[in-house]
Amino acid sequence: MQDVWQAPDLRSVVAVVTGASRGVGKGVAIALGSAGATVYVTGRSTKGKPTTEDLPGTVDDTAAAVSQAGGTGIAVRCDHTDEGEIAALFGRVEEGHGRIDLLVNNAWAGYERSTDAKFDAPFWKQPAWRYDLFAASLRGQYVTSQHAARLMVAAKRGLIVSMSYQDGDTYLGQVAYDTCKFAATRQTFGMARELARHGVAAVSLLPGFVRTERVEAAWSALGEGPAAVMHTPQYVGRAVAALMADPDLVRHSGSTLAVGDLAAEYGFTDVDGRQPPAFRLEGLMSLATRMDRLNRVVAAADARTRKEDAA
Repeated sequence: MQDVWQAPDLRSVVAVVTGASRGVGKGVAIALGSAGATVYVTGRSTKGKPTTEDLPGTVDDTAAAVSQAGGTGIAVRCDHTDEGEIAALFGRVEEGHGRIDLLVNNAWAGYERSTDAKFDAPFWKQPAWRYDLFAASLRGQYVTSQHAARLMVAAKRGLIVSMSYQDGDTYLGQVAYDTCKFAATRQTFGMARELARHGVAAVSLLPGFVRTERVEAAWSALGEGPAAVMHTPQYVGRAVAALMADPDLVRHSGSTLAVGDLAAEYGFTDVDGRQPPAFRLEGLMSLATRMDRLNRVVAAADARTRKEDAA
């Protein structure tokens, strides 16, 4: 299949994509760059310094990729659990452009330290720091959205997209994880209600099974089974670009939208020309258990690599 995506014209759009050193955030930023947008790329990993969990990718790399794709990438180191750093980010955006048209809340620290304790252990065996990682990520989305909303309300236009995960009434397999993921969706719903009369939209976006750097590290062990539903981070970015270009965007405000469903609605494909459907959990294995197994595969592969390098 051939990629036939016609990127919308977003050359007038000023966007902030959080947690964009790698993974979904990076894919979203590059897709927006392909549409000509100016993208502030935020995250904690910067060139020349240790990256989060030693995973590849920095805000500098992503910003360069945005510019190479046709947009304008601006790298900003920002820890979205730090209110001072968030305020400084939006001060820079306001000084440089006077507005923000699009915020993509993607920063999420909840998968870090995954091998320190079983991700899918029952709640009474979970360390408190894991709940704190989830809650801090959720709070970061809230504070970041506050700063963006102030500029958007003043301009009477804008879109806030928050990455989440839910699958109807399906329990995600871990109490704190399930609580914070559903809370992220509810948080966006509330924001949409309060922003409605100001011409600003807010939606929750549900990626599917994304082939991120973490998944890439486990690909050989996963095999070809997930290939039919797996998609690239850019597929998520194309969904965001399609939403931003929709003149009737407000009809979606307050909704929870799946990337696969938006692909069918707007007619875009992944970079390989496929159009993977919306991802739904199947079988008895919860999402938390899937993440736990994935993280352990990645950790084992990393241990083998370190051992080989030391030999």
